[in-house]
Amino acid sequence: QAQLVESGGGSVQSGGSLRLSCVFPDSYSSYCMAWFRQAPGQEREGLASRDQDGTRNYADSVKGRFTISQDKAEHTLYLQMNNLQPEDTAMYYCAATPYICLDQVEVTAFNYWGQGTQVTVSS
Repeated sequence: QAQLVESGGGSVQSGGSLRLSCVFPDSYSSYCMAWFRQAPGQEREGLASRDQDGTRNYADSVKGRFTISQDKAEHTLYLQMNNLQPEDTAMYYCAATPYICLDQVEVTAFNYWGQGTQVTVSS
């Protein structure tokens, strides 16, 4: 049974917005949480992370356009994505680790993964 469940993906036109959600178990409430994406034929890319003290890190590719946030009461992690471009087309994944977030959002630092939600941006 998946512990991280993403939703909110879909198809939008260039310049549009989407908000992704990731529901996580209560036991993950103290974890570092993050968002990644993977386009066909490409490596998985770290986008943003949020530590439990509120510290957030962003990849340069999304800084200023994407915002990571969390609603602890709802056990939900969000990724607000604005000004989407065709190059943002990918499968988007939520991830978690019981350790503190690192400055860089690296695949190898995360232990738990969701199954992903597809985002498609047309020009």
